[in-house]
Order: sequence, then C-alpha cells, then structure tokens
Amino acid sequence: MICLDTNYLILGLMPGSRESQDLIHWAQSGETLITAMPAWYEFTCGPVTALQIATIRSFLHALIAFDEPQASEAAQLFNAAGRKRTLRIDAMIAATAIVAGAALATNNHKDFNVFVPHGLKLI
Repeated sequence: MICLDTNYLILGLMPGSRESQDLIHWAQSGETLITAMPAWYEFTCGPVTALQIATIRSFLHALIAFDEPQASEAAQLFNAAGRKRTLRIDAMIAATAIVAGAALATNNHKDFNVFVPHGLKLI
C-alpha cells in the first residue's frame, strides 16, 4: 500500500513527470494507492479543475480520514520531531501513512525523514 503526499497528487497531473509515470506503473501493477485527508485538502485547494481532481481521484483506492488514531500518532510524531510548526501538516500525513501501514510516496524527503525513526516508511 502506498500513501501519496500532496506533491505526488499535484505532479501526477503533469504528463511525462516521474510522478505521473509512477502513478501509472503502480496502478497497472495493482498497487493500492491512498492519500491522507490533509494531503487531499492541500491538493484540492488548487488551483485544480474538477477534471484534474477526478483524474487523480480515479487512481486512489481511498481517502483516509483524519480521525483519533491518526491525530494521536501525528501528535507523537510532531513532538518527537521537535515541535517545529512547519511540520504540523507533514506529521498528519505521515501519521496517516503509519496508521494505514502504508509507505509514503513524497518528493519532500527532507521534511519527512524526521519521522522515519518513528515508523514512517518512505518510497
């Protein structure tokens, strides 16, 4: 299972991009693709069209809600990473991937690497 970060959702719309090629490859190989609701929120803030939203949504098996288990995990990650304000949304996305048992596909390894020692798997 692969959880897509916001940048994968955005860049997946660019024909020929590595991200769009990854999405196509993963979909064709039967990989289960999900995204965290905070990433979906960031993506749909746009600018994106309804067709672009529908295109990316068609790749996703599920949009994972941000509920109590994800919130508890995100708080632990945020605190463990030094409570940096810029990591709040990233902690929410990382927590969603961890709780779902998914690896996170992101281009933002710099920010997400701080969560790896706490259970996050990156692609």
